Amino acid sequence: MITYECRRLRTLADEERWPELLGLYRESRAVGVALRGEAQGAAETGPLGHLIAYGAPPELAARLFDPDGGPGSAATVADHDAGPLWEVLATRHSWRRLAPLLGPARVRRLVQHTRVLLGEELDHGAEPDRDGVPLTLEPWELAGWEPGARVREYLRTGGARRSLLTLPAGREGLGPVELPEPGTLVRELAATRLLAAAVPWATARCVRGSGPAAAARLATSGQVTGGYLPFGAVYPALLQAASDGPARGSAQGRIAVWRLLAAMTGESAVGEVETLVSRLRCFTWHEPTDELRFVHLALEDPATGLAWALSGAVHEGVRAGR
Repeated sequence: MITYECRRLRTLADEERWPELLGLYRESRAVGVALRGEAQGAAETGPLGHLIAYGAPPELAARLFDPDGGPGSAATVADHDAGPLWEVLATRHSWRRLAPLLGPARVRRLVQHTRVLLGEELDHGAEPDRDGVPLTLEPWELAGWEPGARVREYLRTGGARRSLLTLPAGREGLGPVELPEPGTLVRELAATRLLAAAVPWATARCVRGSGPAAAARLATSGQVTGGYLPFGAVYPALLQAASDGPARGSAQGRIAVWRLLAAMTGESAVGEVETLVSRLRCFTWHEPTDELRFVHLALEDPATGLAWALSGAVHEGVRAGR
């Protein structure tokens, strides 16, 4: 949007002329989609959607996702500005306020899990998650970060703040490690595919062997600075890596991590995740080229003898995985 149009829209928001802004959003999005396609139409209206999702009363803001405005007029889970519009909305109101207002099932689910990450317990009185992901945070999900760091902090007129978590976050507790020979690759496992899909800018491998043997498949050197961390210390960076990018939110990261852990148990349900987390050994290491955002992690399951490694980095705004 050009500058004077942005100023006009912000003035309307300051004056709380929300029905007018919603009408402008729907009209602009529908026209943009019709003329330039879904992705471009959604991108053009993202800043206006942000203003509405952030500042409007929930009864009106929730209508961003209501298709009653006609073809192409409603936001989807992919619509975003600094972050997904549904996540902006979820940071502003409780689930109790939003539950009666949200129709689309995918939006409802992501808003639910955002509220859970913000500390709202929904295990009573809310519809169960379709994959069985708990609607309250487990103890290992609470460790390793402050509540305000779990979801982006959005700004009224646009933009967001988010803590930059890297894995490993530092060298404290780590030391020189000589990696063993790389473990034997294990192919075609669902957990490996889910790990690769969750963090597309990184490379994922599964081996038969230890965490360091999995790391040896991806590390650039046989001698690294590394060590083991509890899963609770690993989880925040893994979740953020799985929700990287303005089109994805923390709820998608949480769901992706739970699906990954369920697949690592060999089951499709999440019932065995707690047992798995209690026995996982998490090896992490540094790479000499680490700069902005990176993750180097091996998840070792002693019960199965399998270990999954994930390694990748973002350099100067360009995503690259080895």
